[in-house]
Amino acid sequence: MIRIFSQYVSVKSLLLMLLESLVIALSLVCGVKLRFWNEPGEFEFYTMLPDFGAQALIVIVIFQVCFYYNDLYDLSAVRRRSEQLIRLCQSLGAACLLLGFLYLWAPALLIVRGVFFITMVVSITSIMVTRAALEGAWQVTASPDNVLILGTGELAITLARELSKRDDLNLRLAGFVASKDADLPPGGQLFGHPVVGSAKDLERLTIEHRVSRIVVAMEDSRGSLPVRDLVKLRVEGIEVEDVHSAIAALTGRVWLGTVRPSWFVFSQGFRRSGLIIVLKRTVDLCFGLVGLVLSAPVMLLVAIAIRLDSRGPILYRQERVGLRGRRFWVLKFRSMRVDAEEGEKAQWAQQDDPRATPLGKFIRKVRLDELPQFLNVLRGEMSFVGPRPERPVFVDMLREKIPYYDERHSVRPGVTGWAQVQYPYGASVEDAYRKLEYDLFYLQNMSALFDCAIVFQTVRIVLFGRGGR
Repeated sequence: MIRIFSQYVSVKSLLLMLLESLVIALSLVCGVKLRFWNEPGEFEFYTMLPDFGAQALIVIVIFQVCFYYNDLYDLSAVRRRSEQLIRLCQSLGAACLLLGFLYLWAPALLIVRGVFFITMVVSITSIMVTRAALEGAWQVTASPDNVLILGTGELAITLARELSKRDDLNLRLAGFVASKDADLPPGGQLFGHPVVGSAKDLERLTIEHRVSRIVVAMEDSRGSLPVRDLVKLRVEGIEVEDVHSAIAALTGRVWLGTVRPSWFVFSQGFRRSGLIIVLKRTVDLCFGLVGLVLSAPVMLLVAIAIRLDSRGPILYRQERVGLRGRRFWVLKFRSMRVDAEEGEKAQWAQQDDPRATPLGKFIRKVRLDELPQFLNVLRGEMSFVGPRPERPVFVDMLREKIPYYDERHSVRPGVTGWAQVQYPYGASVEDAYRKLEYDLFYLQNMSALFDCAIVFQTVRIVLFGRGGR
């Protein structure tokens, strides 16, 4: 198990991705050999290697993107071999369509005639064999990492619950360790796992259960934290982690219900160097300009459709709160009736909002209503990635009810964001609370690479018409 953007990532998934990239490359080579096995002069492999290498790299990248978008690397989502085969065929079909469009646009990238079909057949067989072989080898060779949770309170139970949802990480909960003054004695059960002992025996329990990771989940550690044992175990190579950081790494959000102010002060992250700010703004300008140019034909079609669908303006301007509390006007394609809030107080938009026009429901689902915000990005009012901007009336209400709400205004708001790709539509204080947890996680780990990963996931949401907003 490793961390990427401060989140736990399955080593098995990464290994599978690497192996399948190699399998696709070997399938392409095999396709060439089989296609020209009796025509050695037709295709001089070594003389054509530079061009063939570039062509093969494009095929591998597009195949892998299609695999990712079809959840083939989500080991908790796809388990049965039959489902894997169906998704694999769907992914390869989508890859063929994408490559077909690419070859029409750039014929020089086309793989030598006849090779691609052979590659497809070989790839399907080889990938399924590779997955079966890796599964078998993983069960034999990859022993799970044993985890001890130091604590028996609500924090400990919350951590155990989140651990149980991530069986892809190859972690095994060895049990709980009671604090010295805990009411729950050793030998009891908690969330289906044993309380293996008390904190005073932590070193012995770590050796006895072959523990490789300890998570400190004590509600109040003053006077009861076995500091000497934890220091000794940490020096000996045992991972020791704070429960708040562990839960954030498991879920991709900062749990406001459990975290303390001191965690924000002493936790890693929340770096905002000049280089990061300049790099992020550069990425914003690039994405904004490219997005505006590429989406111009689509925006023209959407504008015409809105004009034909219902009366009213094509664009909709709405006041939002941005960087450091400054207000600005966000641009959107109109997706609701003109009288959506006439005579009423401001309302949250909902997933199946009855105020939306028939066309508006569609463009909201696939995010086409957000396209004019490329202009907000270029003007510097928004970033391409960041917390979604909220209306002033809601900001005034939420900052009174939700702790740390104003911290999301420390960066420019975004066209898309971590909360938007992780959480569905929100139309309540509770939803705003949950989205803030994701926004705080983004602020903790903000970087240009993280922004690119969020954009990559946003494309997936747009293509499949699902996700948050």
